[in-house]
Amino acid sequence: MNGEDPQERPQEIRNIINGLERYNPEASPILEAYLSQQCEEKFCDCNANRALLKLYQLNPDRIKDEVITNILVKSLTQFPSVQFDLALHLLSPQQTNPASGSDLSEAVSQLRALNQQLEGAQYARFWATLESDDAYADLTTDVAGFEEMIRVRIAQLISQSYREISVGVLEEWLGLDDEEEVKKFVVETCGWKVAEGGIVQIPKNAENEAKKTEIREDVNVDMFSRIIKRSWEETA
Repeated sequence: MNGEDPQERPQEIRNIINGLERYNPEASPILEAYLSQQCEEKFCDCNANRALLKLYQLNPDRIKDEVITNILVKSLTQFPSVQFDLALHLLSPQQTNPASGSDLSEAVSQLRALNQQLEGAQYARFWATLESDDAYADLTTDVAGFEEMIRVRIAQLISQSYREISVGVLEEWLGLDDEEEVKKFVVETCGWKVAEGGIVQIPKNAENEAKKTEIREDVNVDMFSRIIKRSWEETA
């Protein structure tokens, strides 16, 4: 997953974000259409999306609230990373302050809460929050496969830390309804195995493999002699 420089980025977008066109207000519709492509084809280009937010910052008359929320939702799928915060910092205080009472500021506040939960690995809480209000479904509806992308990313992070984990824990962390759905997901999507007793076995990889650590201390005779001499002088 490369949300900063994806291989799907067309040359036209490269020319915009790498040249002076990134400051041309007329580039906004092109970048907006490219964002729609990202939402439909399940990839993310955070660099291009920040360029669009920068154009909105310089040209407030072109701001589209739904585009901003879609950029933030796409940034959510890149966790754990700074992508959500980088996008957030290109918004105005009025757009991010819930006290302003605007629909956009409320949406930003809700998405910020989801991001904090994902960044803090509070996966069960994330799914509970997502299901707690229909507003979250409205915010993520334009991003095809949003829940699946989050689920796959959580599984990737789990595979970096665990060799075995229970189906019950995965059910909560992956936001799935029952154990059968969990077993289907881990086998068909992740390529993991389900053993007896509801234990999911994760293949060994560079991150989850236990590594032997050797600690060596180089101590020579001169060091001991100085210690013995000092203790002798103190008791003399």
